[in-house]
Amino acid sequence: MKNNRNGKAAILSDIEYSKIRKQIKSQKYKLLLDLAWYTGERWGALVKLQFADVYNPDGSPREYINFRARSRKATPDGQRKTRQVPVHTILAESLLSYKSDCDSQWLFPTRDGSKSISTRWADAILRKAVDRAGLVVKGISTHSTRRTFITKLHRNGTDLYTIKQITGHKDFKSLEGYVEIDSDRVKGAINAL
Repeated sequence: MKNNRNGKAAILSDIEYSKIRKQIKSQKYKLLLDLAWYTGERWGALVKLQFADVYNPDGSPREYINFRARSRKATPDGQRKTRQVPVHTILAESLLSYKSDCDSQWLFPTRDGSKSISTRWADAILRKAVDRAGLVVKGISTHSTRRTFITKLHRNGTDLYTIKQITGHKDFKSLEGYVEIDSDRVKGAINAL
């Protein structure tokens, strides 16, 4: 879905995110999109979340979401690191309202609950919602939420060192490909001289 994007997923506006979210019928998959939006994690790790990574034993949301090392993408040197992300207040509300209809260890289980859904299944859910929202031409993919998360942090003034810590990037070179700088910001920087 990366039409004319030179291989990069589109950055989403808050309105586009809301349009896509409205097109997802299942509360479970709305939560999947919310987790992607408010954590910036890759969808491959999101679908591997277990209840214990997100909820306390009493059923309340944890203060941090735990993305286990084995579920995350390896760095170029083959290492995987656990990533913990603080829970945003809006995400906490979404987590509180979610009620699983399946007795499974997985937050996003298959119908029989024996394993988690696949990234391909999650991608299909997103693609259908993007299509119904009329946003196919934008070049939106599962990676759009990660690029948007990082770009929004940067635009809101978060320094790159902090963003690198939040996202788990090993170096700045790999991080810089996620940050989209719009032409108005470039003009503003020049005008500030």
